[in-house]
Amino acid sequence: MGNDLRLECIAIGSMPHNNLIKAFSKVRECYSKIPFWPQMVKLSKNEDMILQYTEGMPSFFTDKSYLDVEYDEFYDDLEQFFVDYETVVSGEDADNQIIDKYAISAEYSCSFPLLVDYIKENDVKYAKGQIVGPFTLSTTFVDKDGKCAVYDDTLKEIIIKTLTLKALWQIKMMKAVRPNITPIIFIDEPSISQLGTSAYVSISDADVICMLKEISDVIKSAGALSAVHCCGKCDWSIPIKSGISMINLDAFGFAQNLSIYSDTVEEFLKKNGKIVWGIVPTLDTEALIASDINNIEKHFDSAVNYLTNKGIDEKLIIDNSLVSTSCGTGSLSEELAEKAFKLTSEVSEKLKERYNDL
Repeated sequence: MGNDLRLECIAIGSMPHNNLIKAFSKVRECYSKIPFWPQMVKLSKNEDMILQYTEGMPSFFTDKSYLDVEYDEFYDDLEQFFVDYETVVSGEDADNQIIDKYAISAEYSCSFPLLVDYIKENDVKYAKGQIVGPFTLSTTFVDKDGKCAVYDDTLKEIIIKTLTLKALWQIKMMKAVRPNITPIIFIDEPSISQLGTSAYVSISDADVICMLKEISDVIKSAGALSAVHCCGKCDWSIPIKSGISMINLDAFGFAQNLSIYSDTVEEFLKKNGKIVWGIVPTLDTEALIASDINNIEKHFDSAVNYLTNKGIDEKLIIDNSLVSTSCGTGSLSEELAEKAFKLTSEVSEKLKERYNDL
């Protein structure tokens, strides 16, 4: 990663718009340097981040609320799935026929084709895609007995590998129209904030690190960057130890939480890891209504100071910082979502100007 990402703005997931063209016009306006495909949650339930990546997943059916391993063709499907996975990750799928079986179709993402068109038409160095995190998905889906998939090794492997294929498909589609682009694939992991609670007491940090590492390693080997987004308090050493390229936190509400792991964060930054500061509030509507560029900048300063007060060099932090909203905007009104986008873009430009000589 070069320094061309320094203090750039990047988006997080969902948008509330009912009109795709209007929504993507805001992507063009506010995120022209790192465009992304928004999850249009108001247009289709399939664009919910839990359902969006289930196409082609063995054991999953949209008419059931659980993962099914007892249908007649399951083991044949599973065997073929693992063969497909190994073929793709080994680089033997030269004509992309296999990876295309695990595409995110227009029924599950109406905006992805617009992103591809934008990349094709504009000389951008980066573009952002996303998948739901393996821990979040495997603790959301259950088997027919109601047991979370994370406790079943077969179901957990299906989820990890399906998500990996979904990430690789996005990368291949972006690079097909602009070979030199560096995709950035966010892994949305809200549930890791619950790791260590009574609900998941039997799941170790090492288990989650391994899940994230498997996906991150493949993303990076495909010429992309990997990122973990969590909008709650979490142990940030977990994604960092997985070898992720970026971490993205709700820096408006939980910036101090990151400083607890200052030693790990400092090493991460020294290895060119990036912090994406989710500094524009989207989870607190009243805070967003009251926000302007000046108080967002103050929140950014406070967030950075939590780390400099732990002895981390300010230049090291700034050189490896980006800014974003704290989470997706899908639950907001269109007006507030657009305000959040504009604020993120404006604070990025202001910070780049302010730190130009640092």
